[in-house]
Amino acid sequence: MASISKNSKDPGWQARWRDPGGRQRKKNFARKVDAQRWLDQMQAERHRGQYIDPRAGKVRVRDVAEAWASGLTHLKVSTATRYRGLVNGHILPRFGGWAIAELRHSDVRDWVRDLSASGLSAGTVRQAHRVLSLILAEAVKDGRLSRNAAAGVQLPRAVRADPRFLSAAEVARLVEAAQPNGLSVAVLAFCGLRFGELAALRVRRVNLLRRRLIIAESVTEVAGRAVWSLPKTNRTRTVPFPPSLAQGIEGQCHGKGPDDLLFTAPEGGVLRLGNWRRRVFDPACRTAGLVDVTPHDLRHTAASLAIASGANVKAVQQMLGHASAAMTLDVYAGLFSDDLDAVALALDGLVPLLRPLEASEGEGLVKSNGADSA
Repeated sequence: MASISKNSKDPGWQARWRDPGGRQRKKNFARKVDAQRWLDQMQAERHRGQYIDPRAGKVRVRDVAEAWASGLTHLKVSTATRYRGLVNGHILPRFGGWAIAELRHSDVRDWVRDLSASGLSAGTVRQAHRVLSLILAEAVKDGRLSRNAAAGVQLPRAVRADPRFLSAAEVARLVEAAQPNGLSVAVLAFCGLRFGELAALRVRRVNLLRRRLIIAESVTEVAGRAVWSLPKTNRTRTVPFPPSLAQGIEGQCHGKGPDDLLFTAPEGGVLRLGNWRRRVFDPACRTAGLVDVTPHDLRHTAASLAIASGANVKAVQQMLGHASAAMTLDVYAGLFSDDLDAVALALDGLVPLLRPLEASEGEGLVKSNGADSA
């Protein structure tokens, strides 16, 4: 049974109730009305099956976050590392010492506002909020919270930067300037591989007869070490390469075993993006007269050149390894033919009275103006 009584030891009031397990709970209040409000809330949550033991919410955000971060083994190493960086860099400095039940919607809202004001990009702020929301969701599942305080917080709008597309002539200049490493640039620019997929490509996954590359692995540098994983969508895909690249790719395979990497660093190890960009890509861009171009722009370039050559959205989706055609259209919709002129002409045939109507209105205006002038 629930009850309220005067506190025998301290001035104020004490609310008593029994939790779903039959254990007696109590909480002290300075005013009777506060004790009654608390007790009513406990009773209502119990009837709804949403009762949370108040002691369960006393655990620190730091403890919950660290337990959550240690259980990210289902994610790619690079993703888990990024999430842990957001926890340590943005969540724990603000909320680490808080009892998790103390966190309110307004506290999360103010934190998001302060992150934005500090100069962080909208994308980073949104990622930090997502990680905090995942941590609080875990606390809800564990019965420490009845609701997620991060839910529904207004976030800064992340504006996608316009993709940079190189022309075929610019790609040719860049490949020439990158010699003797121009083939890696050409494969990125004409096949649309992510750099990690290029670096992980093995000889046995090159089909010279059909001119296909089988993309089944990716390698990323995380904290100074190469981490291997499946491609971004966790699916193997097959990508065509132009006949003009066949001789170069065949030469790249020559003398290597099936499991050897197709492209390697000068000393024979795995290609690392930072080193490749510093040694090959950036100097080639300067020589070719290209400004503000990144390796990822070569992936955008491959998509634009494929579309300009007549590839449909499904073919581009498969080449790039997007999860859906909608994702491909979201980025490259402006490059596909929209057929709007054909639509307008087709509709024109359905409204044969439009021109006579315009003519009669014009005649009426002429007559009206003539009458006024008379």
